[in-house]
Amino acid sequence: MAKTYDFLFKLLLIGDSGVGKTCILVRFSEDAFNSTFISTIGIDFKIRTVEIDGKKIKLQIWDTAGQERFRTITTAYYRGAMGIMLVYDVTSEKSFDNIRNWIRNIEENASSDVDKMILGNKCDLSESRVISTERGKLLADEHGVKFMETSAKSGFHVETAFLMLASDIKNKMDRKNVITHPP
Repeated sequence: MAKTYDFLFKLLLIGDSGVGKTCILVRFSEDAFNSTFISTIGIDFKIRTVEIDGKKIKLQIWDTAGQERFRTITTAYYRGAMGIMLVYDVTSEKSFDNIRNWIRNIEENASSDVDKMILGNKCDLSESRVISTERGKLLADEHGVKFMETSAKSGFHVETAFLMLASDIKNKMDRKNVITHPP
């Protein structure tokens, strides 16, 4: 069977339980939203192929459980990840504070050159917001990663975030390829 893509990128969604990782994934992969919350048990993944710079890129996106009891399972899934989205809920101070723990987790378990992006999800809930956009940007700047606010419910910036991360990974691969295979 012919290969239907040029690249395969493994991406991870990580963050506390209830921040909307599964909803972000379902919005991106199926353009749907379900407000009924069912906690992810362990790991789930979805695939979507996108086109960037004329290349077909198959995104294999792993959705990890946010609960502490699954933390040991999820560390194995960091291996081979090329991009990681750290998700917090803009209505939850605790999920925002825990991003630092998740970053430490990445540093301990993932490849050192993995692309990272912080997502402040549920930005549609402006009346319940406790984390300002500025605080999200500051946190991302502090760790040298990109930042975006998203709403899995409305679809706001979900597609953009995935395409930006995939594009960053592809550009890094192109640069490495130029260095390892000079013209």
